[in-house]
Amino acid sequence: MDQSTALLAPSPSTTPDELAARTFLARYSGPTLETYTFALKKYLRWCDSNGLDPLQVKRPILELYVRWMENSGIARSTLAHQLGVVRGYYRFAAIDEFIPKNPAEFVRVPRYAEDEARMLGLDRFELGAMLQAARTANPTEWALVVLMGMLGLRVSEACSIQVQDFQHHEGGHRVLKFTGKGGKRATIPLPVPVQRALDAAAGERTEGPLLFRQSGRRKGTPHCRTSVRPVIERLARQAKIDRHVHSHMLRHSFVGVALDAGVSLRDVQLAARHRSSNTTAQYDRRRRRHDGHGVHTVAAFLDGTS
Repeated sequence: MDQSTALLAPSPSTTPDELAARTFLARYSGPTLETYTFALKKYLRWCDSNGLDPLQVKRPILELYVRWMENSGIARSTLAHQLGVVRGYYRFAAIDEFIPKNPAEFVRVPRYAEDEARMLGLDRFELGAMLQAARTANPTEWALVVLMGMLGLRVSEACSIQVQDFQHHEGGHRVLKFTGKGGKRATIPLPVPVQRALDAAAGERTEGPLLFRQSGRRKGTPHCRTSVRPVIERLARQAKIDRHVHSHMLRHSFVGVALDAGVSLRDVQLAARHRSSNTTAQYDRRRRRHDGHGVHTVAAFLDGTS
């Protein structure tokens, strides 16, 4: 039996490895569930192709899986993330007593260099240029960039917005209400420029998805994470930004621009809906890494001595 069936709909005869996979994935929802399901399916298919029972695997076999992934040519950051899913699967399999011991506890996790530019996002002027390019393109793309760059929504969250989600009023403010990462409900006040963009994209509609594809074979269907990517890349080129701009960078940009504007770290954490203040602080450290670098102090101290 193909081990990937562990992730399909329940059947009358559920095997232990299927149940272990289902109970692990039941902790997640939305895009996280999608990415975790993909990574776990990949591992379970590998086990099946090698005649392995996932619940009987020992640490040396997992080391071979790591080497197999390394040889497959995927990015090391992707490898580390997918391995993290497998390690989580085994951690909870041990907790739930499907296995006596976690075989992934001491598995080697490949190191990789983090691309700080991807975390820093766009600066104030670059984000402004993106907003202008989007506004010039069409109302839908304007609303897309506004949702991510001015409100800090994740790509999947922006794509999920319905017209009726931003028709609410609270405390004298018009607000956007939606379900965010982890199934958590979020409420965000809408500044007037944001209202204009969302209303322009909605037009005369009072309900239904806000963002629709504007071109291509699937024109007229709601946007999704994959359909947004080429739109953002095209708008970045039109805005004359000379580096790669990915969809999630707009959310990074929101955090960085908010900090540059003087918003407190705590308020930025709340606005970005970061679970931990450490996540927000990472943006702040990266943003100031050149301004506060020790070489400036050394250069000033030595100035005039040579």
